[in-house]
Amino acid sequence: MSGLYSTIDNSSLLMYLFYPRSQHSKPQGKAFDLEVLVESNLSIVCRAYPAAEENPWILYFHGNGEVVSDYDGIAPLYTSRGLNLVVADYRGYGASGGKPTFTAMVKDAGIIFDYVYHNLPGEGKRYDWYVMGRSLGSISALELAAKFPGKLKGLIIESGFISVAGLIRHLGLPSPGDLSPLEKEYRRLTGTIELPALVIHGERDRLVPLEQGQDLFESLGTAQKEMLVIPFADHNDIMFVDSDKYMQAIAKFVFNE
Repeated sequence: MSGLYSTIDNSSLLMYLFYPRSQHSKPQGKAFDLEVLVESNLSIVCRAYPAAEENPWILYFHGNGEVVSDYDGIAPLYTSRGLNLVVADYRGYGASGGKPTFTAMVKDAGIIFDYVYHNLPGEGKRYDWYVMGRSLGSISALELAAKFPGKLKGLIIESGFISVAGLIRHLGLPSPGDLSPLEKEYRRLTGTIELPALVIHGERDRLVPLEQGQDLFESLGTAQKEMLVIPFADHNDIMFVDSDKYMQAIAKFVFNE
């Protein structure tokens, strides 16, 4: 599906849809960084926040304008509940090389998952893996959920969207051309996902409207799905408006409580 993003990648929209930052701090405590080679001499840096090795791991694709270092203060919400977390950057973000495009983001997601799946928590060991995407990261998460159902236990989407064209219109950005093939394939791919899924969205999200999250939820092919709407939450405060409800839903989903 990555080739269908060329219409956007070859337009001026990239400067509005990606906000790369070069900020990158050293990991603290038990956290550690992973360099995943996605092309010759080009690596994506991910940060792992281990909690309990035998517990499930979540591969997390963050939102636009964020970098892995931003999750140093957020990861404890996960690790305190026994959830192991790996946060992935994109090209041009943090200490990662290259420049971001949608085509590269989708391609790199598969390489990153293959790397962490075979290298964490340890060689020869296999534990449950979940994939989670926030906002922009929902694209990567949906791709992996569709492509690796046998290796993933579940999908979590937070503040995500189903329609790239709809999001472009909502943001008041000029259309780069005919996006209908991308829209059609994106919905087809989402409809093939049969993994258990949890969709979380803020009631007052002004960047990615709640209707987008609801549309995505309804488009998922799985019968094992649930949606949590956080009252009064916007796009960037959704984790903190009611962090207990937010994290309880994730922990319940992952641990099947």
